[in-house]
Amino acid sequence: MKKAKVVAPRKKGKQFVFDEIDSPGDICLEYLPTILPPKKYFFPQKEKLGSFKAGDIKFSDTTIEIEPTIIFGAHTCDIDGIECLDMVFHKDPSDPYYSKREKANIIIGYECLKPCDGVATCVSMDTHLPKAGYDIMMTEDGDKYILNINSAEGDELIGKLDILEPLKEDVAKLRLKKIHEEKIKKFTVKLKYTYKELPEVFEKAHKSPVWKNVGERCVSCGNCTTVCPTCYCFNVLDEMELSMEKGVRERVWDSCQLEDFAKVAGGENFREEREERQKHRYYRKFDYPIKKYNKFFCTGCGRCTRACVAGISLIETVNGL
Repeated sequence: MKKAKVVAPRKKGKQFVFDEIDSPGDICLEYLPTILPPKKYFFPQKEKLGSFKAGDIKFSDTTIEIEPTIIFGAHTCDIDGIECLDMVFHKDPSDPYYSKREKANIIIGYECLKPCDGVATCVSMDTHLPKAGYDIMMTEDGDKYILNINSAEGDELIGKLDILEPLKEDVAKLRLKKIHEEKIKKFTVKLKYTYKELPEVFEKAHKSPVWKNVGERCVSCGNCTTVCPTCYCFNVLDEMELSMEKGVRERVWDSCQLEDFAKVAGGENFREEREERQKHRYYRKFDYPIKKYNKFFCTGCGRCTRACVAGISLIETVNGL
């Protein structure tokens, strides 16, 4: 295994961010979901795709050099978000930029045993328990941690540590079962609809008055999509140098909540009204992905609610349908 940088949740003001760690003392494992999810290490906010020269029709792809990265302390909801992105970016043809970053990353998850706050709905979205997508998962067990290894990379990393005690698989399963039974008692914030009911709810909600109400409050800032662990819309921009002789092509995050997002040639805008854009966002989480990937693209992390300057709550919106 090559030498890798370590990124982990750390305190920033009153909030938390995933950032490179210099000292173990900087790490905060008991944290509210970070401002941006760890998807930024797979799908950066801004990424160079290639370069070009004026008058030359050839486009030079960027050689993707990725530093190996250990993402330490990721919550199960954020790991689920990366699983969603995998479905999108690995759909044939696979995105080479995403794939290269994914192969360079190792995820060490940290299972939260108590709810973040009153807006996280991970239980309703079935993302509160570790399932897949990680290399190592840490679950607190008294004054120790149970480590579940889920990949060859995770096994190799664990092999470098000499402070671990072996635990028989049946014993580990029994302990985790008891831990999870106690955990679920604490996670009481849920949507009023069950996981299985949600597809039918959205199938019938196209003309719900909820969308008008939400649209009247929305200011189209795009915060909700920026902080979302599963939003993957992007724009491609060509930036010329001041000499106007050469330039670079970059991929940057975009948002379906911005007014010009669905505008096409001739000035037509397919989602000109804010209520249409908000409705589209919810359907991109609870309806369209179910039909395409058989999976919800809402992880229940609650970031969209926390980041909304208009105070729009995902729980209130969905429960109102």
